[in-house]
Amino acid sequence: MKFRVSLAAAASAIVLAACGASDRAYESSPAMAPPPEAMKMADAPMEEAVAAEGGEAAPETAGAVQYIAYSHSIGLRIPVAAIEPTMQAHIDACNKAGPAVCVVTNSWLNAYSEDQASASLNIRATPVWINTFLGGIEAEAEAVKGEVTNRQTTAEDLTVTIIDTDARLKAQILLQERIEELLADRPGNLGELLETQRELARVNGEIDSLTSSLAALRQRVNMSQLSVGYETKTDPLSQGALEPLGHAFGSFFYNLASAVAAVVTAFAVGLPWLILIGALLWIWLRLIWPRIRRKKPPAA
Repeated sequence: MKFRVSLAAAASAIVLAACGASDRAYESSPAMAPPPEAMKMADAPMEEAVAAEGGEAAPETAGAVQYIAYSHSIGLRIPVAAIEPTMQAHIDACNKAGPAVCVVTNSWLNAYSEDQASASLNIRATPVWINTFLGGIEAEAEAVKGEVTNRQTTAEDLTVTIIDTDARLKAQILLQERIEELLADRPGNLGELLETQRELARVNGEIDSLTSSLAALRQRVNMSQLSVGYETKTDPLSQGALEPLGHAFGSFFYNLASAVAAVVTAFAVGLPWLILIGALLWIWLRLIWPRIRRKKPPAA
């Protein structure tokens, strides 16, 4: 019984310590700060966006750390012959940088015809690599007689989530150490040992889960996401530009036959109704209407 009381008291103390650790983590968390280069490059797009809107950036709180996950997307309209080489060059540049700097997460290419194709490329890379890539993409598109059609940058603030997850992880580690001390100093009976070991296993699982979550969150901050879309820039004199006209002439007789078939179908559906309406009109005019006229009194 004393052992259970001690275990409960230790858990309560750890929870209180966790609350204090969480409060202190919100005030200052220098150990969680990402590399200065990454933070500078991550903050740059947001500052540029604020400046572009004519606003002023909010003053930074002394000692505060922000964790921002950026996502970028850009669209290119280039000649069909340049789509695959351009996308492959981007893939090669990412692979050359290495997995610690850039990773290709998804890519696909669809060729609809000789003059129509589209492609997409998704990348996770450091803010420095992505800013360098975006800085030269417009000149690269112009070099192949293409253009940039759209740009978009979105930011997600993960500061609260990361700090809270880190504080919970530290609290679980403290609880793990305390339970291990209790197991070593106060073995107790078999039932108490089993209960304590089950609690230790639960804490270990929670530590593993929080560690994975924290690593994923930090990865989102340190490695931004980039999506590149490629679409065809149609040449007015190409064969593809005249393709709709060719389809129209090729389908002329088919469309004519379809129109005649529609007329015949409409006539076949409406013919019984025409016969019925004609019969009713004949009965009205030949049989009913003359009798009505005969029954009318002569005008004075």
